[in-house]
Amino acid sequence: MKDRAALWMVIDAEDRLDLAGKTLLDATSGNTGVALALVGAVRGHPVELCMPDKISVERRRIAAAFGARITLTDPLAGSDGAILAAREKAGDAAYVYLDQYSNPANPLAHALTTGPELWEQTGGRITHLVAGVGTSGTVVGVSRALRPRGVRIIAAQPDDALHGIEGWKHMATAIRPAIWDESLADEHRAVSTDDAMAMARRLAREEGIFSGPSGGGALSAAVAVAREHQGVVVALLADGGERYLATPMWE
Repeated sequence: MKDRAALWMVIDAEDRLDLAGKTLLDATSGNTGVALALVGAVRGHPVELCMPDKISVERRRIAAAFGARITLTDPLAGSDGAILAAREKAGDAAYVYLDQYSNPANPLAHALTTGPELWEQTGGRITHLVAGVGTSGTVVGVSRALRPRGVRIIAAQPDDALHGIEGWKHMATAIRPAIWDESLADEHRAVSTDDAMAMARRLAREEGIFSGPSGGGALSAAVAVAREHQGVVVALLADGGERYLATPMWE
């Protein structure tokens, strides 16, 4: 999921701008940063990422392994602190600020690929789609593809500003992404950090699917939806558990 948005944003920048001698810059809570580092390596662009100094060491090291330069920001300020740091750097002409939170190419990737693929892979049987809200690109893009087909879109968020579901935003207290549009979701569900992590552990131990806390959060919301509604409920898992092995979640 994150690779799609990263690729679309980089290709969009290539189409609109002269990237020669420029460094691609963005703020990230981790997973999109890894994707941007990967895409930058493949397409020959240096990448710099502003990340809060609380993200798992695995994601930081994976991004660096792809060649990204990492700027760590105040851990207590979370992804909002990383956004503010990137905005400050973006004034330097050496950077092209991709700004995943405002970039229309982010939801466009999901409107053109993720949504249509979900419809095709379920044979048109999908009735509900559950995804977490971080940048909100996934929810916004998939909604544009699937809502006209009668699919109900459920946006999941943390239930508290001080949460541990990395990659998700508590919209009531966070810097609002410019691409976010609440009206594109039919339902908004709050998920606790404890429920998200418990579901991620169940996924690994009962289904052999190794996800991180945001994946557990999405599935936790999807299970609640499935208890209340008939149909085919799809949850999107945007991360892998191997990126959180050094965190208390797996101790």
